[in-house]
Amino acid sequence: MTRQIVLNAFDMNCVAHIVAGTWRHPESQAVRYKDIDYWLDLAKVLERGLFDGLFIADVLGIYDVYGGSPAAALRSGAQVPVNDPLLVVPAMATVTKHLGFGVTAATSFEHPYSFARRMSTLDHLTKGRVGWNIVTGYLESAAQNHGLDTITPHADRYDIADEYTEVLYKLWEGSWEDDAVGAAPDRTSYADPAKVHPIAHDGRHFRVPGIHLCEPSLQRTPVLYQAGASSRGRQFGAENAEVIFIGAPTKEILREAVADIRARAAAAGRDPYDVKIVNGHVVVTGATEQAARARYDEFRRYTDPEGALALWSGWLGTDLSRFDLDDPVAVTDNEFLKSSVEMFGQGQWTLRDFIDAKAIDAEGGFTVGSPSQVADELQEWVEETDVDGFNLTNVITPGSFVDFVDHVVPELQRRGVYKTSYDEGTLRHKLFGRGARLPETHRAARYRHANQEAIR
Repeated sequence: MTRQIVLNAFDMNCVAHIVAGTWRHPESQAVRYKDIDYWLDLAKVLERGLFDGLFIADVLGIYDVYGGSPAAALRSGAQVPVNDPLLVVPAMATVTKHLGFGVTAATSFEHPYSFARRMSTLDHLTKGRVGWNIVTGYLESAAQNHGLDTITPHADRYDIADEYTEVLYKLWEGSWEDDAVGAAPDRTSYADPAKVHPIAHDGRHFRVPGIHLCEPSLQRTPVLYQAGASSRGRQFGAENAEVIFIGAPTKEILREAVADIRARAAAAGRDPYDVKIVNGHVVVTGATEQAARARYDEFRRYTDPEGALALWSGWLGTDLSRFDLDDPVAVTDNEFLKSSVEMFGQGQWTLRDFIDAKAIDAEGGFTVGSPSQVADELQEWVEETDVDGFNLTNVITPGSFVDFVDHVVPELQRRGVYKTSYDEGTLRHKLFGRGARLPETHRAARYRHANQEAIR
């Protein structure tokens, strides 16, 4: 069977997610992010296009690195104001039957015991269509507003994430046996106390002695997403994630990253293809190439360089206001920024050149063209890199997704590389075709009650 492309829509519960300024475009509905009807309309568009999921990003801080102030972020709406990503999901589930929902939540700022309940509740309410994007956080402002003096060092954040997920796996996979609940009329007890077990976790960062508050949902553990780019992040993803998001701007970089992740997954005892890898991609399309390029030119008139600088300063952890926009990027002291420019073979770029070039294609691949040109490009990325699919970032919302659904999806279907209908079942089953539960080769499986009993 021809390999089927995985597609997620990448969005955020805010005005400006990745592309700053285009909320001002007359077609954009971004300012409706606080209106539940916006989310219902978006979900229906994505399900019409047979998208695998809506991947909702999140931060718990503000982009205040640029100029040492949140002013630029506030003026441009750059990921602020931002609402909770989890709370819009149940409403979207009521107007869809198949669309998955990946929600972002950090392991650094919420206790795993309460978070386990929130995700189990979502999995129940969506009938097994929820996923969790595991992040550790990166903004100083998030740490400080949660009572910390500074952000926890990178390696320590992943150590915390290791234990955080261990607690969750114990709660989700091991606390309740499969037949602990039986609501049949002839039963006098709703739950059998002998089949509900305290997890007795006493670790370096967390102590959770009791039982999970929720009975098992269809998936138990939500589909696990992750987007760590560092070596430590990739290792964590290879051991835990089922869907890994990358932001590689070239096929060469993506090919290397995909091979590395699959090798790490195999070394962790997993099937390398038990990890779906998706790359960020911006698509601007229309009925013809001319229409697509005209649309792109129009979008560019609405981009906001100051908002882009605010976002990039936060992502890089470097105040880009310290540099003149006409300084060569090489004079900056941020290695990631310098390497980002080197990826394009443009070592003499100024900061202005970089921000101008990345105003729209900020994270991952970028294609402007007719439906057939876009389909050609996406197929090439899959065939040449072994990537499974794409996180599609909007330039305007929901217009970018509507354009893709109306123009590109039929072309991909015609070529046999994209599904023409959904499979039944949970999000995990739709992605992997093996049922609702994590496979026995996953790290979480060791915490299942039967497996714990077997090793005692």
